[in-house]
Amino acid sequence: MTTVPREPAEPLTLAVLDIDCELVSAQIVDGLRRVVGRDLRRRGAVVGLSGGIDSSVTAALCARAFGPTRSLAVLMPEADSDETTLGLSRAVAEALGIEALHQDITPILEAVGCYERRNEAVRELIPDLTDDWKWKIVLPSVVGTDSYRLYLLVAEAPDGSTVEVRLPAKNYLTIVAATNFKQRVRKMLEYYHADRLNYAVVGTPNRVEYDQGFFVKGGDGAADLKPIAHLYKTQVYRLAEYLGLPRAVVEQQPTTDTYSLAQSQEEFYFSLPYEKFDLCLYGHNQGLPVEVVAAGVGLSVEDVGRVFRDIEQKRRATRYLHLPPFLLEPVPEISGSDVRYDGS
Repeated sequence: MTTVPREPAEPLTLAVLDIDCELVSAQIVDGLRRVVGRDLRRRGAVVGLSGGIDSSVTAALCARAFGPTRSLAVLMPEADSDETTLGLSRAVAEALGIEALHQDITPILEAVGCYERRNEAVRELIPDLTDDWKWKIVLPSVVGTDSYRLYLLVAEAPDGSTVEVRLPAKNYLTIVAATNFKQRVRKMLEYYHADRLNYAVVGTPNRVEYDQGFFVKGGDGAADLKPIAHLYKTQVYRLAEYLGLPRAVVEQQPTTDTYSLAQSQEEFYFSLPYEKFDLCLYGHNQGLPVEVVAAGVGLSVEDVGRVFRDIEQKRRATRYLHLPPFLLEPVPEISGSDVRYDGS
C-alpha cells in the first residue's frame, strides 16, 4: 500500500503525489478487512468522525471494507468546536449510510477541569480574559527566519480587539496538557463503543501528521490500526473526491478545531499550507536537492532548508509519541514485548 516514488518533474509539482485512487482505496479496504478480521478478530470499525478530511476518508474506507451496518461513526464536539463541525460530521455519516452516535463531551471536559485549568494559565497572561473571549496558540512560521520560535497566545475580546503575548513554557505546557483531555476523552469513548460491539478503533492520521507527531499520545494517537498514515494530505484529498464525500468536506481547509478562535494547522504547527508542506516532506523523504524543491513550492532555497531542518527537529522531538511502553526486562513469552529501557 506504499506510494511508488516517481521521477520528479522540473520543477517539482504536486503531480509526483498522483495516485490511482481506485487501486489505493482497494488496497486499503483489503488491508482493513485483513487486519480487523484476521489479526484483531473484530467484527467492524469505530471511527471518531470530526467532519475533517482525514476522518471522513477513513470512515468512507471503513464503510467499503465492512459495510454500513458494521461501521460506526462517533461524533464528539465540545464547547470550542466550530459551529460547522457537527453538521459536516452528520453529512458524511448520512452520505455513507453509516450509524452516527453524537455525544457532546463538554460535560466530561468540565468535570476533569479541562477548561478551568487551561483558562487559569491563560489569565496569568491576560488578566482581563473572560469566558466570552476567544483565543488560540500560534507558532510563528519557520519561513523567513533562523531565530528561535516561541509560541504566542492570540486572544480576541468581545469588541473585536486582539491581544498577542508571548507564551512562557510553563503556561504553554499547562494549556497543552489541559487541552489534551479533549483527544483523550474522545478516544476513551471510541474504545467504549469498540468494546461493546467487538469492533476495532480505526485511527485517522495522514502521513504528515504521523511523521511530524501531530497527535496526542493516548488520544488521537491511539488506535488499533491507522489505514491512511502512508498517504500525504494531498492524496487524502484526492481519495475524498474519488470516494464521493460531500463537497463541503472536500473543499474545506484543514483546521485544528481545538481552540475557540479559528485556527489553521499551518499557523499552529506546520508553517506552510498543506500542498507546499506535502511537497517539502516528499522532497526531503526522496532526498531531492533543496533547489529542486524550492522551485516547485515557490520558496527560497534558504526557506526550504529551514523547512527541512524543522521536519527533522519535529521528528526528534516527537519520537516518544511513537514508542511503545518500555520494559525494564523482556517478557519473551509475549510477542513484541522485548523493547528494553535502554532502547535495544
